Amino acid sequence: MNYQESVKYILDIPKFTVKNHLTHTKEFLLRLGNPQVGRKVIHVAGTNGKGSVCAYIQALLLAEKKRTGFFSSPHLVKINERIRINGEEIDDETFLAVFQKVKTTVDEMEKDGLAHPTFFEFLFGMAMTAFAMADMEYIVLETGLGGRLDATNAIDDPVLTVITAVGMDHMEILGDTIEKIAAEKGGIIKRQVPLVFDGNNVQAAAVFRQIAENCGAPCREITKDAYEIQEITEKYIAFSKRSAYDEDTTWRLSNTGCYQVDNALLALEAVQILLPKRHLKLWKDTLFHVKWPGRMEEILPGVYIDGAHNENAVERFVETVKRRPVHGGRTVILFSAVKEKEYEKMIAELCQNLSVDSYVITTVESTRKVDAGELARIVRKYTDSEVTVREQLEEAWAEMMKQKGEDGIAYCLGSLYLVGMIKELVKGEPEC
Repeated sequence: MNYQESVKYILDIPKFTVKNHLTHTKEFLLRLGNPQVGRKVIHVAGTNGKGSVCAYIQALLLAEKKRTGFFSSPHLVKINERIRINGEEIDDETFLAVFQKVKTTVDEMEKDGLAHPTFFEFLFGMAMTAFAMADMEYIVLETGLGGRLDATNAIDDPVLTVITAVGMDHMEILGDTIEKIAAEKGGIIKRQVPLVFDGNNVQAAAVFRQIAENCGAPCREITKDAYEIQEITEKYIAFSKRSAYDEDTTWRLSNTGCYQVDNALLALEAVQILLPKRHLKLWKDTLFHVKWPGRMEEILPGVYIDGAHNENAVERFVETVKRRPVHGGRTVILFSAVKEKEYEKMIAELCQNLSVDSYVITTVESTRKVDAGELARIVRKYTDSEVTVREQLEEAWAEMMKQKGEDGIAYCLGSLYLVGMIKELVKGEPEC
């Protein structure tokens, strides 16, 4: 197989297999040579912010010259994005070499009557194999969905667990209350392994504290009381930590999403547990230069893409937009969503809490897409602003840019599929 054929094979996996039990994933890792052994795994779960927290942790570890691997999901444009070695996504040649090693192991498993790994499990096996081949010291491991039954939870001995903001998402799998969802996310907490978690949701925080107490896991909790936002510009956000140790220190992130402050603080707390001797200036400079795609990312002047794809994430998006500097032009939102999301609640949050001149509604490339006409009907239910439907993204993008004009601002959100499609569409355009 060549690289393109290996990618096609992986993308076709969902057609012929189903999710396996963790005992299967542990057997998979065993047959791969237990690539996780001897490596320091930081395991990260949560509803929103997992990727950003992982990216901040990765950056801080690399700044401290630690050999660091990072497994993330989903990818936005190219599948290689999911496996990063020392901050760089795996190249096609290495991807193919790792694929061939894992595929050989999977073939042997099937000969022995074991099920084929799922899409996510296969990529997890590839990531752990790649990290072992590159001799990574630290591995930043993002869960796929949930935590308790996630393939990544086959790692029994992480050095640290982190749980980001929890909200109502994937309820058909994880449960229909915050407490049930938190219990699934909290399944990554291990006996006597330190835990850092986002405590802004009272119900979720209570669940995490109880699990940590039962496991004898020391825990640190981050809430909005831990910081104060000092300034939000069009290019960065500045904040201070409310602690005697850091009260005179100003931190900056080159991202204007308010939610990224919570994520950055989770990462700082996590790395301080791993590396107690802080290098304050180095860490400040490092965080400022972290860029995580698709999270309040300015891809063209005045055009932002944000991966908000559930109610909680949209609430944080709205908070950010309302705190941004006032501008004189039009505000346009390009929106789409997939079926299993509570898209009416997302739309209601946008329409009822933001002043928007117009909405452009489109359809994402997914078997789970929602018809643009249906989304537009719901938008019109909650707003009197102009609503335009363009089924094809290229046409929706052109319409959005026309309505935005030279002095306006456009925000694109509702689905990570949409974010990936837009990044592919504007590839090659000059960066901001």
